[in-house]
Amino acid sequence: MYNAAVWLAKVEESIGEKIEIDWQPFLLAQANNDKEDKVWERPEIIDGSDNTLLAHRAGLAAKRQGKEAFQSFFMTLLRARHEDKKDLNDPTVIQDAVENSGIDQARFREDVADPTLLKDLAESHTKAVEEVGAFGVPTFVFPSGKAAFLKMFIPPDELAAEMYESLFKTMSEFAYVGEIKRPQPPWPHGLI
Repeated sequence: MYNAAVWLAKVEESIGEKIEIDWQPFLLAQANNDKEDKVWERPEIIDGSDNTLLAHRAGLAAKRQGKEAFQSFFMTLLRARHEDKKDLNDPTVIQDAVENSGIDQARFREDVADPTLLKDLAESHTKAVEEVGAFGVPTFVFPSGKAAFLKMFIPPDELAAEMYESLFKTMSEFAYVGEIKRPQPPWPHGLI
């Protein structure tokens, strides 16, 4: 998710316009759940004593403040996790992201405590699995209904827009492409 978000930000900078993205929660904790239960139905998730879904709830709470607020919070949270190696199950990491992203803190505290967020997470995840066939992140869903999972590394600035144009055309229009995968290891030799 982080690589895709950074890449798309580079594309926006390169082309000078916003790309319409509606980031939706997909729960890897549920996708990787080897039990028969639903993570969002666990008593410790419901009562808040387990923070496994805290970052997802926080993202939905930030979304309630609008697209710009969400984008700022989302990128701040992704950087905390992937650049600073912080634990997103730690409430202080979430609070730091709230403070550093500039969203309304009082409103966030109220919204993140809303128990309906678990219902929203469940619906988003279930829809992604049942209607789109999602199994991981990021999965891109296009207006045509086509969807694709994309594993990638962050490209250099000068390639970001060209990759966007090529990949999005392939993923959104060419239904006969089922999977493109580079053999690994050692892929991507020389890139990272």
